[in-house]
Amino acid sequence: MTVRVGVVTETALRERRVALVPDGVRMLLRAGCEVVVQRGAGARAYVPDDAYAAAGATLAADVAAVVSACDVLAKVQRPAVTEIAQLRPGLVVISLLGTAGDADAIEQLAAAGVTLLALERVPRITRAQSMDVLSSQSTVAGYKAVLLAANELPRFLPMLTTAAGSIAPAKAFILGAGVAGLQAIATARRLGAVVSAFDVRPAVREQVESLGATFVAAEAISADAEVSGGYAREQSAEQQRRTAEAIGRHLAQVDLAITTAQVPGRPAPRLITAEMVRSMRPGSVIVDLAAETGGNCEVTRPGETVDVGGVRVLGPLNVPSLVPAHASQMFSRNVVTLLRHVVQDGALVIDPTDEITGPMAVVGARLQAASGA
Repeated sequence: MTVRVGVVTETALRERRVALVPDGVRMLLRAGCEVVVQRGAGARAYVPDDAYAAAGATLAADVAAVVSACDVLAKVQRPAVTEIAQLRPGLVVISLLGTAGDADAIEQLAAAGVTLLALERVPRITRAQSMDVLSSQSTVAGYKAVLLAANELPRFLPMLTTAAGSIAPAKAFILGAGVAGLQAIATARRLGAVVSAFDVRPAVREQVESLGATFVAAEAISADAEVSGGYAREQSAEQQRRTAEAIGRHLAQVDLAITTAQVPGRPAPRLITAEMVRSMRPGSVIVDLAAETGGNCEVTRPGETVDVGGVRVLGPLNVPSLVPAHASQMFSRNVVTLLRHVVQDGALVIDPTDEITGPMAVVGARLQAASGA
């Protein structure tokens, strides 16, 4: 038996990534799988059909042709309502589930007899690190956020010595030192900014400083600010007050700020108030990477740029998709690693008791059968 993996064109708004790139196709073929790719699936990530064909994939005309030929459908975003109608019972979908309308999506997928492995539910354990799309895509987002800020900033990032005199470097402040935050620190440093960072978790101070940034307001952090998996715990009211005071004092001194703080399953924590924004110098820039989950900044509007007294606040959406080629390459490697885990002896095995696929699986026909339901 051969497991057949399908790839289709993403239809979600602003989505330019593709779930598998040609290198991923080659890896899956070596693992004994077959791959069917919808024509044009990789176009917006700058991957032509010829590259898929050269890698050994079979090209199909449309979604229906892919679905009819595959056992597993690899996507970036979960199937839309119109796409769910085209899925067949027993199909396994590997994709992000997303936060909006989770209950409706699960209900529709279950009614269609489909099992979804939600990629954002990959457990943060050593065995699953290479499957973690949240980490890989956060790397992309942290990098791109600095470029978005630099593009809006009316001054240079690096120090320059010119015939017209010396230019002082810009001061960048990164809020949240997870994967996206650390990449933002590294990118801002490469571009010559003087970088500082804040996080409520004391364990990340060493990582921040190892990248050449200054750790801000250590007195505001708490020893119990981290939960399992390395995520930040929601702060108490008193901790939030101390954090806000520390951030507010520092923001008034910087040229750009990038916020990355998020708490799984909850709206993004509010770190920057409108008053703090007004305290910043005109021409300063804030890039809020948490815009999709409510924003770390009070004035953030998802998908828009807001001007408050000359301070520009960006609320970009789906930032990894702004770097579609490398974002897709990294996403593809995560998906391939997961597929190698669930394809065993030429068969697709979705085990509800497995420490990796169990937490990821959204109940459908295949999962119910595997559990004996």
